[in-house]
Amino acid sequence: MRRGIYLLEEVEFNPMNSRKPLEYLTWLTGYKNEDAAAYEEGESELTAGKSVRSSDIDLVGAFYAVGITGHRQFKAVTLWDCKGGWEGGWKQMMDIYAGVDERLFLSDIDDLRHAAYSRPLGASPGSPALADVVEEGYAAPFYVFESATVRPGAALDYLAAVTEERAPVLAEHGQRLIGSYEVQFCDTEVVTFWGTTLEDHLSLQRSRDAALGLDDEATPDPRLTAWQSRSREFLTGTWRENLLAPFPGCKLAP
Repeated sequence: MRRGIYLLEEVEFNPMNSRKPLEYLTWLTGYKNEDAAAYEEGESELTAGKSVRSSDIDLVGAFYAVGITGHRQFKAVTLWDCKGGWEGGWKQMMDIYAGVDERLFLSDIDDLRHAAYSRPLGASPGSPALADVVEEGYAAPFYVFESATVRPGAALDYLAAVTEERAPVLAEHGQRLIGSYEVQFCDTEVVTFWGTTLEDHLSLQRSRDAALGLDDEATPDPRLTAWQSRSREFLTGTWRENLLAPFPGCKLAP
């Protein structure tokens, strides 16, 4: 079985016009739903306005980032499945750069986005396949996107610990691991993705507070704080989680 290859993109909008994320997410989910119906496996096309079109470059998740969870507003996050791995959807994205065709520089959303940052992702051993998650019909009202900086070369070790030690604990708190990924073309960054509900998210925060002695009305779970100590065996820099709300029309939306 080939390694799953994915792409995660963070898009920012400036100035703070709240309609811009809506316009972007509506445009993106609309044309990718068209691609799913119009293109067979292995087919791709470079077009003006929308760049590469293909069903193998699958928009699995399109999200509006919950601003109060600690990031610059406004922001959209997208999660893509490169079906077929390196020689599938990834190759189709790379093919469009051959000859640097002028259609690469034309977009229907020119001037809508302020900045975008893409992370190419390789699935770690034990990571769920996004295609399987979609086929199952899984959808959650909220998702948690974690990015973390690890010591050089420790990405897969950290993700193994997440899968074996952290995921079972969080599952008891209603958090489902959707994917665990080694960021490609660097050796110091990892990404994990989780599905949850608002009630489970709140309960998890209170259990952690109780374990810290900061909430005497909730049931403490000391495993949550123990993980923080365990994770520092791998982490060397920033660790951050953001809550995401799935945009209607994407495959991970209820």
